[in-house]
Amino acid sequence: MRPFAFHKVNNAAEALKDKKPEVQFIAGGTNLVDLMKKHIVQPEALLDVSAALPKDIAVSGKGLLIGAMARNTDLTLNKDILARYPLVARAVLAGASPQIRNMASVGGNLLQRTRCPYFYDVSSPCNKRRPDSGCGALNGAERMSAIVGYNEQCVAVHPSDLCVALAALDAEVRIMTPDKKEKSVPFRDFHKLPEATPWKDNTLPENALITQVYIPENPFNRHFAYLKLRDRTSYAFALVSVAAALHLENGKITAARLASGGVAHKPWRWYEAEEFLKGKAPSTEVFAGAAERVVKGIKPLAGNAFKVPMLKGAVETALQNCITPL
Repeated sequence: MRPFAFHKVNNAAEALKDKKPEVQFIAGGTNLVDLMKKHIVQPEALLDVSAALPKDIAVSGKGLLIGAMARNTDLTLNKDILARYPLVARAVLAGASPQIRNMASVGGNLLQRTRCPYFYDVSSPCNKRRPDSGCGALNGAERMSAIVGYNEQCVAVHPSDLCVALAALDAEVRIMTPDKKEKSVPFRDFHKLPEATPWKDNTLPENALITQVYIPENPFNRHFAYLKLRDRTSYAFALVSVAAALHLENGKITAARLASGGVAHKPWRWYEAEEFLKGKAPSTEVFAGAAERVVKGIKPLAGNAFKVPMLKGAVETALQNCITPL
């Protein structure tokens, strides 16, 4: 690891004033430190924002506000989240280890980089690490790669579990721009697909800060599930994950949410399947129909075709778990 300077700031305005291209913000550091050890990022200085950003979790208006410096573990213990937004806690508990959850921040979770092995191997071409160098994973070891939303520029997937739940619940990301203006970005627009700039994981403006995450009030606190399929049950990233939530009235599904991780460059919503579920009574046949709509038209890579039937089964199982939890 190259030598670097380290500074602490006390508020967001101070952090934005001191941020320069060669300086990197650091919060929990659970991803950034690994990237520095691997020489993927080599900042001249780190700016510690752990005292500069809010960490409170509180009901506000018609929703929940989560401070960017709330630790991931906090999301699994907060009484408001457990009572009213339990899908968030369930997703967080599926990710990382207790030690990492104790350190990792919510804002940092949204900004973590892919775990694609070609991104971490500095001897391999990777457009995310070195723009316009090529994609080593394309036609390489594609087992962990995307099956939707990818292109020849990049086939990496987004690694977060929390973000899958936030995508399903239509969260918003509150940010502060370098000119000290506050802005709210719908979660569906925060992360991006590779397009022509795969090195950009998200739409956060240069040198801006995430300050809070907002989750609007919703009826999905009773019938929900988070299913994560991985190579081992402890501390592994998803091959496929599914966040599912249903709202039932008079025995019918009046609203549904479905999102997945491990399948794309960003958390992926299955809007067509959600619409299919609305107005129907929950059943094995209906859930199978929703799963068919999820996998319809998917064109996997040569090395990860197994993900398609895996995803179909995961969607069916997650929906069934919404009704009859394990």
